[in-house]
Formats: sequence, structure tokens, C-alpha cells
Amino acid sequence: MKVVILAAGYATRLYPLTLTAPKPLLPVAGKPMIEYVLDNLAPIPGIDRVFVVTNAKFAAHFQGWADAYRAGSAPFEFKIVNDGSTDDRNKLGAIGDLHLVLAREGVDDDCIVVAGDNLFSQTLQDFGRLCRERNAPVLAVYDVGDLEAIKKYNAITLDGDGRITFFEEKPKHPSSTLTGIALYYYPRATLPLVRQYIAEGNNPDQPGRLIQWLYPRMPVYTWRVPGRWYDIGSKETLDEANRIFGRHSNRT
Repeated sequence: MKVVILAAGYATRLYPLTLTAPKPLLPVAGKPMIEYVLDNLAPIPGIDRVFVVTNAKFAAHFQGWADAYRAGSAPFEFKIVNDGSTDDRNKLGAIGDLHLVLAREGVDDDCIVVAGDNLFSQTLQDFGRLCRERNAPVLAVYDVGDLEAIKKYNAITLDGDGRITFFEEKPKHPSSTLTGIALYYYPRATLPLVRQYIAEGNNPDQPGRLIQWLYPRMPVYTWRVPGRWYDIGSKETLDEANRIFGRHSNRT
């Protein structure tokens, strides 16, 4: 199994913190947030390689981090993939970056795709277990508990089996507080559909748009994220994550 970590954004809402450092390498409670992602992925059996796709501005930053991380007790092999973009005007978008990794690296395996700025308070081991059981695309979902907050994410409706029956990016009139987050599983057999999505000229940004396109074509299931989840999109959420994860670190 392969992992693709999406880390090519420029995080302009976090300026000036991200003017000289990529968001996933910003520290949370003393540790780069990307390492929390990796720590929570580590219990999933079968992962043998991690691709971190980033941009030309920060590729060297990630390579330096990966070299140091590998020198420690890294459980995976790493490859930093530079998408060649230099700013928001020429970025490939999250789905474009996923397509780039699949094509350039010749990936022909089951894939977990995750945003490098997602923070989880609990392990993703059960996500991996469900993905193998379903052998179908799986989207992680989280209840944000606020209809207004959903408007900046997506609206999602499920059937009794956890299968997606409705999905809309950036809904104007949401009726549920359940949202899909940037943690996905794509079995090997579905990877050609990523190429098809891009070839048809669909929006290459916002990774949830691939799910929106995919679920009417085939079953897409969900997994509910346990514990706390943070999407670090602002200085306020970064500060809150530092407080929450700092308290957890002090207890351990």
C-alpha cells in the first residue's frame, strides 16, 4: 500500500508563518504536524512507501525534513515529489498533484491519500482495517457540530451501510453537520478513474471534488474519525491545536 501526502499548498491565510516554511512542517506541541499524520498511519499494516507531493518553493524543506526523519525511526520509505509550482497562480491543485504522483511515480497499488495539515488525536488503524474490508473507495468523515462551519467544507449524506448518497462541496444550505475530510482510500482498481477525472477537464483542486464525481459512478463508503480532528487553516486553529496536543504530550 502507498500513501500520498498532499503538501503543495501555500497556506497564505497563515502568513507570515508560512512565508518561509510549509504548513505541514509547522510545529504543533513541538513536533511538525506532518509527523502526527505519519504516527497515526503507522499502525496500518502493509504501507511500504510514502510520497509527499509539494511545490518548488518548499521541496528542499521537505527533503531536509525527510532526511532527518529517516535518520530516526521512520517506519516508511519516503519520496518527495516536486510538482514544479511556485505560487497559487500556477499550482496544480490537490487532485492534480495526486494525478502527478500516480503518473510520474508509476503507482500501481492501493493508495491512502491524506492532507499533510490534518491532525488526528487517535490512530487511523481502524481506517486501514475498514478500507481492506470494503475494497472500495473510502472517505473519512467528521461531525463538526456546526451548520455554519460545514459551508467551508462539504455536505454529505449516507445510507445505513455508510455509503455516500449525496456529496456537495461548499454547500450554501447544508442540512447536516457531517463532513468529508481530506483522508481517502483508493483501491488499485480505481486509480485509472483519477486519470479519467483529470482528462475530462474537471476541477483539479479541492480533493473532495473527486469524491463528488466518483460516488455516482461506484460505491464510496465512509469511516467516522474518532476523537478530535483539526484542519489547520488559520492561526486560531493552530493555536488551539498547540494547546490540545500540548496537554496530551504533557500527560504522556
